[in-house]
Amino acid sequence: MGSIKENIDKVISIMDEAAQQAGRRPCEVVLCAVTKTRGPDEINEAIRAGVTDIGENKVQEILDKYDFVDPVRWHMIGHLQTNKVKYIIDKVDLVHSVDSVRLAEEIDRRAKQYGKVMDVLIQVNPAKEESKFGIGAEEADALINHILENCANIRVKGLMCMAPFTENPEDAASYFAETRELYEKHAKAGRQERLDFSVLSMGMSNDYAVAVREGSSLIRVGTAIFGERDYKK
Repeated sequence: MGSIKENIDKVISIMDEAAQQAGRRPCEVVLCAVTKTRGPDEINEAIRAGVTDIGENKVQEILDKYDFVDPVRWHMIGHLQTNKVKYIIDKVDLVHSVDSVRLAEEIDRRAKQYGKVMDVLIQVNPAKEESKFGIGAEEADALINHILENCANIRVKGLMCMAPFTENPEDAASYFAETRELYEKHAKAGRQERLDFSVLSMGMSNDYAVAVREGSSLIRVGTAIFGERDYKK
């Protein structure tokens, strides 16, 4: 592994090449640096190297780091419990992991208290892995409709998915393609005030190049930037 800046430059280079292979412009894809277990110094180093978006898996880590990190767009990318929404509703720019009516309604309630409209992604689980959160296509349709009809303080910006981890990243392509098809169905329906499909969050350190080729507009990369995590810290 090189320095954080060198690693970011490498990720961006691979990301840009994948976009070009798919006939896309590199500027269509956003790099979200996943900062789980990383301290403010490392995060700020990444921001100084050009990162504009960071993603956290846990509410507590957002709270611990928020005041010590340079200005940046914060993403909540991990599973979000309803009883913790209140702690981050005023801090994050995008919640990637909405997968239930109950969570959506709590986000709506808390966003209303702050007088804001919260941007969210619907988390889908194309592989139907029991170990992962997320919902199927039909459930996603129903959830989106419920939000539009009942949650005035939520704007649905798109979808997020996690493909199964495999030794061969190409194995993830079919899951990304399935998610992209669902995304495109809603995107083609036309933009509304609170339905603005412009974000397709797919791809992590092991498979982000495949995800970009399959249409991802936002990749969530941690290990390829910061190295392997030391959970004993």
